[in-house]
Amino acid sequence: MAESGSSAELSGSLTLPPPRTRIFKIIVIGDSGVGKTCLTYRFCAGKFPEKTEATIGVDFRERLVEIDGEKIKIQLWDTAGQERFRKSMVQHYYRNVHAVVFVYDVTNAASFRSLPAWIEECKQHALGTEVPRILVGNKCDLQDSVQVGTDVAQQFADAHSMPLFETSAKSPNSLGDGNYRNSDHVEAIFMTVAHKLKSQKPLVLSQPPEGSGGTVILSGGRNDGGDGGKGWSCSSC
Repeated sequence: MAESGSSAELSGSLTLPPPRTRIFKIIVIGDSGVGKTCLTYRFCAGKFPEKTEATIGVDFRERLVEIDGEKIKIQLWDTAGQERFRKSMVQHYYRNVHAVVFVYDVTNAASFRSLPAWIEECKQHALGTEVPRILVGNKCDLQDSVQVGTDVAQQFADAHSMPLFETSAKSPNSLGDGNYRNSDHVEAIFMTVAHKLKSQKPLVLSQPPEGSGGTVILSGGRNDGGDGGKGWSCSSC
């Protein structure tokens, strides 16, 4: 009897370690001025930044989200688009990456033509097609200045097995006149990536982050788009 009581007392004193939080490192790349910083700020802070300056080195933001009952930390790494600011940071930037977001400016054809070079840079740092990646056309609220049409961008995305999203970090829901057209919400874009990563095998784990942060709930999902988007789903997309 004494032995039984001792065992019960021992088991009652044991405490389970706190659950660990998975961390997904997502890099956001593209030419300078395409709106990478605004996109990451919109997702992590929930608003458009009042003032932005050219990124020098790496701009890092993170947000704690909840997907199917599991808390996950999303780390968004935004690097300088100008090569002279990138040289010293590139190796660290591409280390332990879980997903890549390629960004171009729909009003700047040159930024779209630069995409093959950015894809090649990823390959040079061992980030092949096995790493989930998406293509985002930003600034679609500037309808009168569009230089890159959706059809052309979709052909490029399909050729590189990527889903295409078009959005506006400044006006994610409407395109200036209050109409909700074919733009994707910034929230849905990054949560789609997170949902894709969660469905894969466990990646990096860490202790729960201290402090509180914005949390969104994502569950279920639907399949989007064409061939490049197979397996990509998000209930809020």
